[in-house]
Amino acid sequence: MYSTAFLDLPPLVRAGGTVRLPGSKSISNRVLLLAGLAEGTTAVHDLLDSDDTRVMLDALQALGCTLRRDGAVLHVTGLGGQLATREARLFLGNAGTAMRPLTAALAVLAATQGGCFELSGVPRMHERPIGDLVDALRQLGCPVEDLGQPGYPPLRVGTGTPVALNLDAPIRVRGDVSSQFLTALLLALPLVTTAQDVVIEVDGELISKPYIDITLRLLARFGIEVQRDGYQRFVLPRGSAYRSPGSIHVEGDASSASYFVAMGALAGTDAPVRIEGVGLDSIQGDIRFVEAAQAMGADVRGGPGWLEVRRGAWPLKALTLDCNHIPDAAMTLAVMALYADGTTRLGDIASWRVKETDRIAAMATELRKLGATVEEGPDFIAVTPPTQWQAASLHTYDDHRMAMCGSLAAFNPLAGANCPVRIEDPRCVGKTFPDYFEAFFGIVTPAVDAVPVLTVDGPTASGKGTLAAELAARLGYHLLDSGALYRATALAAQDAGISLEDEPALAALAARLELRFADQRVFLAGRDITDPLRLESTGGLASRVSVHPSVRAALHALQLSFRRVPGLVADGRDMGTVVFPGAELKVYLTASADARAERRYKQLISKGNPANIDSLRADLQMRDERDRTRAVAPLKPAEDAKLLDNSSLTIEESVARVLGWWQQRRRF
Repeated sequence: MYSTAFLDLPPLVRAGGTVRLPGSKSISNRVLLLAGLAEGTTAVHDLLDSDDTRVMLDALQALGCTLRRDGAVLHVTGLGGQLATREARLFLGNAGTAMRPLTAALAVLAATQGGCFELSGVPRMHERPIGDLVDALRQLGCPVEDLGQPGYPPLRVGTGTPVALNLDAPIRVRGDVSSQFLTALLLALPLVTTAQDVVIEVDGELISKPYIDITLRLLARFGIEVQRDGYQRFVLPRGSAYRSPGSIHVEGDASSASYFVAMGALAGTDAPVRIEGVGLDSIQGDIRFVEAAQAMGADVRGGPGWLEVRRGAWPLKALTLDCNHIPDAAMTLAVMALYADGTTRLGDIASWRVKETDRIAAMATELRKLGATVEEGPDFIAVTPPTQWQAASLHTYDDHRMAMCGSLAAFNPLAGANCPVRIEDPRCVGKTFPDYFEAFFGIVTPAVDAVPVLTVDGPTASGKGTLAAELAARLGYHLLDSGALYRATALAAQDAGISLEDEPALAALAARLELRFADQRVFLAGRDITDPLRLESTGGLASRVSVHPSVRAALHALQLSFRRVPGLVADGRDMGTVVFPGAELKVYLTASADARAERRYKQLISKGNPANIDSLRADLQMRDERDRTRAVAPLKPAEDAKLLDNSSLTIEESVARVLGWWQQRRRF
């Protein structure tokens, strides 16, 4: 998962390939709670690994459930409806799918068995309403105490003393704010049906009905057959009891599928975008996003567990749609509207305002940054495409869906623009889809020469590798350590018994080099060569290899291949002059041989290695001279390079200086 403060997306022109979706958040947290309440052990397959499921797992463990992992399968041994611990403080982050149902389940268990539990979350969770659920629980007789603003978390449920519940009258709950309130009651009340039926009645029009369908289907899997009259009256039969189904699979997240359906509709021109893990047979209401995408022009095929999407109509067709049935996925339509032939109006989305952020206001603000005309109301948003696109830095409000929706704006070249898009705080996708941007980058194609490159050149031991690695980490870009290519070629030649003077054999070896950088390690044909690569002796061998023109030519294509979305930081001795002469920013380090020798001396001594500063200085001066005078790509700064004397700078100071220059080159 990207952990950078921001992520810059270059202009994109195509999408095509296969994406495997993570498990559904809505299904994952429902299944976890059901397994935690049930008697027996449930093997949960394909569970979503995200921030929201982690807080649910932490809560279940704190309540006494046993969790055991067997590879990708999680085995949950439940409580059988009986409290194992009677007091706990639970932190639930910003997970509504954990906060609402756990509040209800623990309120009922605490009331009937004598417990006391506190539930809290991040500041935004304390702004998300829960008052209608609390009112319903108090009707039952459950003690619920507001620990902050009334009607919002944090809450305390139970007093430690059992109380009698009022189960004779129907429990009434509003349905027009969030379907999670009804889901919470449906999941909690089977725990108190020992002696009689329990009835829930919904006041007002229930929103997000498909999410209630998910709840009812999963309840049935755990032995609870709910009787209902439409979506207004639900009866939990007397004698209901949670029983583990033994094993259950979590299907891929249909809301997450919407972004890739949109990519296919926008840019699936040469090949389709194939989505695996969810299909037309999905039990999730958001699968109906496919119908909306088709109405806008998408060409969609699908079957059990898969979808394939290509561009159909272009530009997309504007539409007016009541989105009550797809409240989360409808956000994706708002960004697709940027590519439509008129104004798209999405209605019945009042629930957006009580999600991770006020999504109507947030979406309107960010789309306007891109140049769109946006009208917003209490329960609708209307989007007219930009007449003039603008490069924009999109705020994400700690909301995973704002980040994922925002990524679709990078396809603006398809609408005649050429604008990069910045996603602020891409880490927020960890709530439901931690690897979203990795999956995104795996199927998109940038415009020609659109992928930004930052080069860091300089003499031996100038610190360019350390600086480049830190810059790549801060920007979320790929890293090319060109020196590692020459060092790896030298090591591979030694392993193969090839002389470092045998230029044809070295060039042939370099042409088939299998080199990969990952987690600050370097792998040659799958073997970790990080440590031998860093030896002084290996550096000397690399200098001998790099003098051969045919070796440099063989490695040139490999170096160019590292230029991939979202961007590249390349370090070496000729990155800005030969390999990437069109780089957006070129940095050349100018530390003196004396400063470099002293730095290298301190590094070696700190690691317990013997060193002599005079010999180090002489060796560096010799390498500098050889690099400066070689016939091919001699060491020198590019004419437009920014010179950085880092002799007396810390790595953090050097990074800050270069990032400042980088920000000056951005269009945001």
